[in-house]
Amino acid sequence: MIDHRAYPVDPWCLRETALDLDVLAQSESLFALSNGHLGWRGTLDEGEPAGLPGSYLNGVFELAPGGDAEPARRVADVPDGRLVRLMVDDEPFDLRYGRLHRHHRTLDLRTGVLARAVEWSSPSGRTVRIASSRLVSLSQRAIGALTYRVEPLDGPARIVLQSELLAASPALEPETAQAAGTRLHLMHRTRRSGQRIGVAAEHTVAGPQGTATAVESGPELARLTVTASLRAGQTLGLEKLVAHGWSAVRSRPAVRSQLDAALARATATGWAGLAAEQREVLAAFWSRADVELEGDAEIQQAVRFALFQLHQAAARAEQRAVAAKGLTGPGHDGHCFWDTETHVLPVLTYTAPQLVAQALRWRHSTLPAARRRARALGLEGAAFPARTIDGEECSAGPPAGAAAFHVNAGIADALAHYTAATDDLVLDREAGLELLVHTARLWRSLGHHDPAGTFHLDGVSGPDEYSGGADDNLYTNLMAQQNLRAAADAAERNADLAVALGVSDEETAAWRDAALHLAVPFDERLGVHEQSAGFTRHQVWDFAATGPGEYPLLRHHPAFQLRRRQVVQQPDLVLALYRRGEAFGPEQKARDFAYYEALTVRDSPVAAGVQAVLAAETGHLELAYDYLSETALLDLDGTVHDLRDGLQLAALAGVWLALVAGFGGLRHHGDTLAFAPRLPARLARLAFTVQFQRRVLRVETGPTEACYRLLEGAEMQLWHHGEPLTVSPDQPARRPVPPLPERPAPTQPAGRRPRHRRRSEDRASTEE
Repeated sequence: MIDHRAYPVDPWCLRETALDLDVLAQSESLFALSNGHLGWRGTLDEGEPAGLPGSYLNGVFELAPGGDAEPARRVADVPDGRLVRLMVDDEPFDLRYGRLHRHHRTLDLRTGVLARAVEWSSPSGRTVRIASSRLVSLSQRAIGALTYRVEPLDGPARIVLQSELLAASPALEPETAQAAGTRLHLMHRTRRSGQRIGVAAEHTVAGPQGTATAVESGPELARLTVTASLRAGQTLGLEKLVAHGWSAVRSRPAVRSQLDAALARATATGWAGLAAEQREVLAAFWSRADVELEGDAEIQQAVRFALFQLHQAAARAEQRAVAAKGLTGPGHDGHCFWDTETHVLPVLTYTAPQLVAQALRWRHSTLPAARRRARALGLEGAAFPARTIDGEECSAGPPAGAAAFHVNAGIADALAHYTAATDDLVLDREAGLELLVHTARLWRSLGHHDPAGTFHLDGVSGPDEYSGGADDNLYTNLMAQQNLRAAADAAERNADLAVALGVSDEETAAWRDAALHLAVPFDERLGVHEQSAGFTRHQVWDFAATGPGEYPLLRHHPAFQLRRRQVVQQPDLVLALYRRGEAFGPEQKARDFAYYEALTVRDSPVAAGVQAVLAAETGHLELAYDYLSETALLDLDGTVHDLRDGLQLAALAGVWLALVAGFGGLRHHGDTLAFAPRLPARLARLAFTVQFQRRVLRVETGPTEACYRLLEGAEMQLWHHGEPLTVSPDQPARRPVPPLPERPAPTQPAGRRPRHRRRSEDRASTEE
């Protein structure tokens, strides 16, 4: 889908050396910029040609009629402030016409700036050079900024630049539009959800004597027009600062004041200042988050791209959702799913923990909606939605995710790990306790004790969408068990607040009792855990008779048939082996992993990252490497059909998880970190940095030895392959890497084995 030759490998940049209009939407996703509040897809500056243009503000949505169901919420485009159109001697600059000599784009992961360089000849033969840069500010959350410069190369030219604010979405209805001097304003409301959106722009123009400007505005457009006559070698330049704001409750004057204040600060800072701030923010992030590896340049690029995208997706979200595709596109309707807490937040917990606190506070802010949803389902506590923008269930029709209660447990898991990793007692008291109490109440009211005393959770759906509505889903049960225990611990830790929430000693005892006796389905005959009660007695799906064109299976086969077979969309039980690894012994993990490996078809983009982690832990390093490659290049190679509508953040998180939790063996047990590093043959070195309890730890491993170095903070205890060790600021610890356990290689369903990862030099020689 993306021509790989146009995207050369670079350890710190994503480069595009040629423009392919057939995959324009995919490139717009790859070059998307965001700060968690504002998102700009990587569209061309001129607005056309375009694949799937989009400009988004986190939390802005429109209601879509859903028949008898509640109206669904879908992310809405906001007025586009990126546009700068160009006329050369009365001919519009359009890449579909004339002759394109050069078109390069570069996203620098250290500066957070998307740069573009173009040389183009108009149909009449005039050649110009165009250079532009764009950023979405990580320091000033309301601001996007760009520069645009044009230079005639082969003679004089009359140049016109049109800088626009354009509201093209049918979801928007106009309120006000103004233009004066070099400033533009637009104010709109979403037609059904009633959210007010304001966008304003200020400009700085640099051109030769005689350069003129004019402004105009209308209901859907505000425009600054700049005209100049240039000799060859002269340039006309434009800097554009764009402020964004929205509110569901504030008045027009209040939103206008918000815009003007943001624009005043950005104007005082200027483009150069904004770019400097961007570099500073990212330098601080990379100093505590970078992952280095030797032996695979593509994976090196991919993991940094992944970390950059995860960071910018949450950087200034500030108590708003981190959606499945961030703000990189309209995919999944802009909804947040369970995988934010289960895949994305674990990465940020160790690389940018302050962002995790904001994400958890957003979940806490939606607690009233989750409690209403629980009551509607006849349950106590809180039932967080399967997909949402603002806390309300956004599934189409009757709540399709009504049984996906594992969302609750994922939130509790993310909270417990974040609190232990940071000792953030403020969040623990202000949001954590209430989240844990209400999620624990859900489990206690959902489940029941059988006559033997075993606690069951019936009719639930785990992460695997091919096995919904089952009894005692193992992943759900084990995560609920952890949730119940964490709630009881938090109530004892914050006894005064627990009393105010009505928590009694009897209730915490009931939570602990349910956790102690939660059902753990196990097939004694096969010696493996069951994904859900009775799963292993189902007929195995006929993989040999399933052709490659029949995947994903749900698009070609009835869900009813899938749910009565042994076939796994994504590694549901394997995810439990990772997230609740302490509940299994090493040999049991190996047996369980091998059994479910033969059933998992990976019809979900988050599957390969999880499988990489367990493949590495159970000693199948080359298989883990193949899974790492699959998840790492999922977006960069354009191997997924829906790259055009945005990046898959959970799959990007899987790159870090495969490397750090897989080959690095990172596990978090209580107040201690444990590592079990081992590398596949094709990696010579892996180094990564993690933050934990006000410390910054650097882990570096080769094939035979690992080194642990404390970069910041006091002495700490950790574990290396089951052995305790101490790391102090002035004394790094080195330990040998033990040999691999010998185990038979697992098998995969026919035709679903991951593509074998070849060496970089082998790929290069093949291409030659």
